[in-house]
Amino acid sequence: MILEKQNKIEEKRERAIACSVKVKGSNREEALEDLDELVFLAETAGAEIIHKIYQELPKISSATVLGKGKLEEVKQIVKEENISLIIFDDNLSPAQVSNLEKELNIKVTDRSGIILDIFATRARTNEAKTQVELAQLQYILPRLTRMWTHLSKQYGGIGTRGPGETQIETDRRIIRLRIQNLKEKLKEIELQKKEQRKKRSEMPKFALVGYTNVGKSTLINTITNAGVYVEDKLFATLDTTVRQFSLPSGQKALISDTVGFIKKLPHNLVASFKSTLMEAMEADVLLHVIDVSHKLFREQIETVNKTLEELKINEKPTIMVFNKVDMLDDITIHRALKNEFADSIFISAKRGKNIESLLELMQEKYNRFHNIFEVCLPYEKSELVSHLYDNYEVQERLDTETSMVFKVKIQAEKEKYFENIFGKYISK
Repeated sequence: MILEKQNKIEEKRERAIACSVKVKGSNREEALEDLDELVFLAETAGAEIIHKIYQELPKISSATVLGKGKLEEVKQIVKEENISLIIFDDNLSPAQVSNLEKELNIKVTDRSGIILDIFATRARTNEAKTQVELAQLQYILPRLTRMWTHLSKQYGGIGTRGPGETQIETDRRIIRLRIQNLKEKLKEIELQKKEQRKKRSEMPKFALVGYTNVGKSTLINTITNAGVYVEDKLFATLDTTVRQFSLPSGQKALISDTVGFIKKLPHNLVASFKSTLMEAMEADVLLHVIDVSHKLFREQIETVNKTLEELKINEKPTIMVFNKVDMLDDITIHRALKNEFADSIFISAKRGKNIESLLELMQEKYNRFHNIFEVCLPYEKSELVSHLYDNYEVQERLDTETSMVFKVKIQAEKEKYFENIFGKYISK
């Protein structure tokens, strides 16, 4: 009976307010869509959104974000509706969080805090858990003055005389040390994964990228019959899934899934998940998956492109994969998007529609942008070996009596530069 009662308590969703405050003149429609997404994020994290609040101000309050009148209104809602949490769409400063918690006497968080919370519940592997913990600690560190004010008393007594150290300073030091340890741990994991990637480097590599919840995991399942976990939730999977499949030519290839992108993704989170996104960085071709049935799919495309630019992989050969066409009422959009995006295709990963055509396009795209060269370097030119390994993908190496023979995969845009340096050593 006690256990049943406990389970009911655990299942109880926190009653919350979702809030967005913008400067007058902002794009109202886009702001409201972002607020709806925040509600989806909050619900994914386990909250029950009781009220949505949107306010436009001449200037955002540096103290409480909300204007005085709206703050009083929120206080009343909190009291009447038994609210325990308020979530803001834009990131808050530690001071704003502290001031709001004093005013409202409830928990205050922002979009980054909610995303980190979701990531914490979704992490399954050791790598993902390490990445999430690192991002959380980096998020928490500047907010310690708010979160542990009860620990800020000065220690006294033997062993602490002199300048001393407050508990909060101790906490900061411990967290910084933990952050450093986690970074070292991620470096070790990345080195291991790098060795694994080297072993499979001879295969063409494709990586799925896209906004969260656009159907990437469903697509990888359809292409490879991999049985990847699929759920209609934001960030259902965090860990990179790499699976083998066959291209139409019969050539074996690899395809990887990556964590979904989202607007205002915390920078620390992007940085922490860099090793996960490394699969995309090292891919030969990217498959940018888009939920074409979503009314803001263009904005989602822009968000993904910005993140790819951050990662410096925005110029990789890319196929625009417009998914969920089975949910479209207006099919005339196909023609317009086809004209807009040269290498694009319309599919339904769930229903397996047009998957064969997608595979053919993947084959064609890979062949178009990659060539294999054989380079014969005499031993007296050994200084060029490191340049070869540092800048290109060496698939094979054979040492003969007179020379070192390398099989090298070159991206089309690098061919001219490659030939300028190694031209006379390339086997015809």
